[in-house]
Amino acid sequence: MKKIIIAFVLMLQAANAQHQQATGDFTMALTGDSIITRPLSPYTEPEFLEMIELIRNSDMAFTNLEMLFHDYEPYPMAVSGGTYMRGDPKLAQELKWAGFDMVSRANNHTGDYGVLGQTLTTKYVNEVGIIQAGVGMSLAEAREAKFLETGKARVALISVASTFATHMAAGRSRDNAPPRPGLNPLRYSRTYILPEEEWNNLRKTGESLGLFTNQDGEPRGTSEDRPDAFNLYGRWFEKSDTNIISRWIGEGEVAGVRTEPNKKDMKEIVAVISNAKKLADYVIVTIHAHEQKGPREIPADFIGEFAKATIDAGADVFVGHGPHVLRGIEMYKGKPIMYSLGDFMFQNETLLRLPADNYDNYDLDDNAHVADFNNKRYKGGTSGFPALDEIWEGALAIPTFNGQTVKELAIYPVTLGYGLPEQVRGRPLLAKGELADKILNDLKTRSNPYGTEITIRDGVGYVEIE
Repeated sequence: MKKIIIAFVLMLQAANAQHQQATGDFTMALTGDSIITRPLSPYTEPEFLEMIELIRNSDMAFTNLEMLFHDYEPYPMAVSGGTYMRGDPKLAQELKWAGFDMVSRANNHTGDYGVLGQTLTTKYVNEVGIIQAGVGMSLAEAREAKFLETGKARVALISVASTFATHMAAGRSRDNAPPRPGLNPLRYSRTYILPEEEWNNLRKTGESLGLFTNQDGEPRGTSEDRPDAFNLYGRWFEKSDTNIISRWIGEGEVAGVRTEPNKKDMKEIVAVISNAKKLADYVIVTIHAHEQKGPREIPADFIGEFAKATIDAGADVFVGHGPHVLRGIEMYKGKPIMYSLGDFMFQNETLLRLPADNYDNYDLDDNAHVADFNNKRYKGGTSGFPALDEIWEGALAIPTFNGQTVKELAIYPVTLGYGLPEQVRGRPLLAKGELADKILNDLKTRSNPYGTEITIRDGVGYVEIE
């Protein structure tokens, strides 16, 4: 009889635990790009340790790992994401120390050092027990969701990139040819919209140069299905009247750009999200997207279309990164779309080595090293990333869910040390005082077009949840 009672009590406890898993509060710590080349654990500033505790005390924590970990076994590819990103494999443990449970791997540096660089990074991240998504030895593996088990809930992560060198995209097997390892791609189309006069002038130029016929005299770059459009050098140009253009850009006869997500990629990714929602309590979809609509802080149109499609498919949170600045927040069907959380770690100036390609771009000889490359690239710190304050500002977003409902979305402003020496800047601390207000007010302004209200209290932003 005693055994029966004990079994009954255990059964009730298990049922209660399952009930808590479905309905209790669950917090996420979400950040943007992490380019890490130096340890985190030695530092003890109060603003740093406070931030680390926020990450560790959340039920799960995420960042975009925009780095490769290896000991230079792989060679650099001819085309990279810009600077060739590589860090000491021991730095994977630093991410674990900081409290991160999940990382996205699909970004424009995934393939800087080829397939070996990708697989070695996967190995080192796995060894410290961090869940990673967005890369694989085939397209199917790169697309699939990866899952984190916690005491409260199961979390799925789907990682996507729209910004990448062509060779980095994973491929599928066919006709017994092996698949290509790589990242999970979301391709998109770009169409340039021109007022009629400019469109006509450009078309005449193309015709005069013979660009609408191939070497056999057959037509190219035009389509009967698109009489008001033509293609030059792989880019579509479409004719439109000023009124239509103005709806996209503003008043006056100005050109516009329309971007649309690739339908096949969308269909495949949405299917993965829908499946993941059936297997997890929460689904996070994250995209690495540099693409902009005018200023850097405004995302290209296709990103918003994709973000909403992921929520429709079952995603609970959409996290963007890539442009190295904060973008606005949109609440869609009660779920947050964070178009970019900016930089979380940005230590690209303290890489140990760079390949010849980077030096050759700036006509630097064999006596030049990393610091010389930085100095030439950024013109002594007066140009590029070092000269732009918002590159060194980001956000730590902490949504709290109660069951499937977003109960709170808190935004903690982060500073990476704008204006500090290059061996110092790039490490995150919570921003305080006027800088905190500045970062949060920038985010408020960028969220206004989406109808999102953000209240600032004691240096923390709170997104209004309806």
